Amino acid sequence: MNDKIKQGYLYDFYGELLNVHQRTIYEDFVLNDLSLGEIATEQGISRQAVHDNIRRTTNTLQGYEDKLHLIEKFVNIRQKVEQIDSLVRQDPLQNVEDTLSSISKISDQILEEL
Repeated sequence: MNDKIKQGYLYDFYGELLNVHQRTIYEDFVLNDLSLGEIATEQGISRQAVHDNIRRTTNTLQGYEDKLHLIEKFVNIRQKVEQIDSLVRQDPLQNVEDTLSSISKISDQILEEL
């Protein structure tokens, strides 16, 4: 998974657990795509301080994910829903019983992950 996408997911799932200062800097870097220099100027701190803040914040958010696995569960469930969607869009002349059985198995897997 791309670093920016991963950081976006981390923020989406755990961003509310950050303090205002961390959240502001992280949003500017990840969501608003500002450079370290732009954030440093805006916040009145050094580029190194911005870099350190982003690194620490990413580590903190990753720590939450390591403990809670919410992103991992989300990605797995999303893949399973895509499988169900693919099954539903198959040729309707194919065996309906097999399709329903496959959908049932996938939905059971989703429920187990929750």
